[in-house]
Amino acid sequence: MTQWFNSPDWTAIGLQFGKILLQLIVIFIVYGIVKRIAQKMITRSFERMQKQRNMSTSRNKTLEKLAQNVFGYALLFVLITIVIGLFDYDVTALIAGAGIIGLAIGFGAQGLVSDVVTGFFILLEKQLEVDEYITVAGVDGIVEEVGLRTTRIRSFNGTVHFIPNREITSLSNHSRGTMQALVDISIAYKENINEAITVMQTACDAASENDETIVDGPHVIGVQHFGDSDVIIRIIAKTENMEQWAVERKLRQAIKEALDKNGIEIPFPHHVILDQRS
Repeated sequence: MTQWFNSPDWTAIGLQFGKILLQLIVIFIVYGIVKRIAQKMITRSFERMQKQRNMSTSRNKTLEKLAQNVFGYALLFVLITIVIGLFDYDVTALIAGAGIIGLAIGFGAQGLVSDVVTGFFILLEKQLEVDEYITVAGVDGIVEEVGLRTTRIRSFNGTVHFIPNREITSLSNHSRGTMQALVDISIAYKENINEAITVMQTACDAASENDETIVDGPHVIGVQHFGDSDVIIRIIAKTENMEQWAVERKLRQAIKEALDKNGIEIPFPHHVILDQRS
């Protein structure tokens, strides 16, 4: 590059600049094409692997996103190496220096190394997968991506959280196996408990007849505890993953309608006003 500025031949400089600009355009076009093709190949490879090994969809998505992430970093390094080579820089020295840079990262960026190592063991031990509902680092939501450095979680209100993998010291996975729907219903003290339980169980049985998301139950297990003005009866059911909240809403509606139909009171606060003027 130094000889260009010392040369009075501006035409040669312009031609050289145009040549480099054209090469950069071609390189970036090829980079985009290779990246797109590689992503499609990775997706197809994991689809075939899922069919051959009967891998779960969530596990397949997790590994697929990780593979695309790793390939993206590698391809970006190749791109930077080629671009630097256009300016007559010694690419061999750059590659040789990559080992020194890696060593410096090991000492100076221990947090980054910890993120990568922790992320590796999370994937190896299958602690979480894409589309699972988890609680980690004080955040709960659906896993969208498990990367080399961070895990991306979307809360139910739409907020996206990026959790560094080193902060995942303890993790609660709510999506393994069946889930439990739990509903507490209050009735007045004056009501017959056995009659109320029978009415509730009948309503639960009717609600579950055409609901395939309910795996077991619902079962009215009986009196849970006594409130100030009510008797609380608990109902539980086992549901498919992530369906527990929908089942709970369905049971509350069915039980409320059944209690109203049978004249069983659901207590509510009463206010008595005393007129002391008389």
